Parts: sequence; C-alpha cells; structure tokens
Amino acid sequence: MLTQRKPGSSFDRALATVDALAVDEQEALVDVVRKRIAAARRAALAQEVAGSRRDCRRGSVRRGTAEDLMAELRRA
Repeated sequence: MLTQRKPGSSFDRALATVDALAVDEQEALVDVVRKRIAAARRAALAQEVAGSRRDCRRGSVRRGTAEDLMAELRRA
C-alpha cells in the first residue's frame, strides 16, 4: 500500500540511496530486509504466544467451540 509522503522524506532518501546501488546489491538488500521483517514478525508472535500462555496459567482464558462463542454473543 503506497501512501502520500512529503518530498524529501527519509523514505524518499532511502529509495534514492537504494537506486544508487548496483542491482546485485539491491537484491542483497531486499533479502536482508525480508529476513529482518520475518524475524520481527516471529518475535511479535512469540511475545503473543507467551502472553497467551501466561493468561492460560492464570486461568483468565475460557475454552470452547466457535458454536459456544456464538451462543454467548447472542446472549449478550
């Protein structure tokens, strides 16, 4: 999703810097950035899982089926 940016923004400067790289360097950069994004997503997921496990140990999680959830929502 592209968004409107101010001319001269740090994003535009980063793109200009990437444009100055050789194609093989650009490809290597894309590989590094994708790996960093994947690592960040894994870390966020691990944090979410840890929180869910903590909630489960504390007993603040209820279990049930999707049908149980829908029935509860209808009662609310």
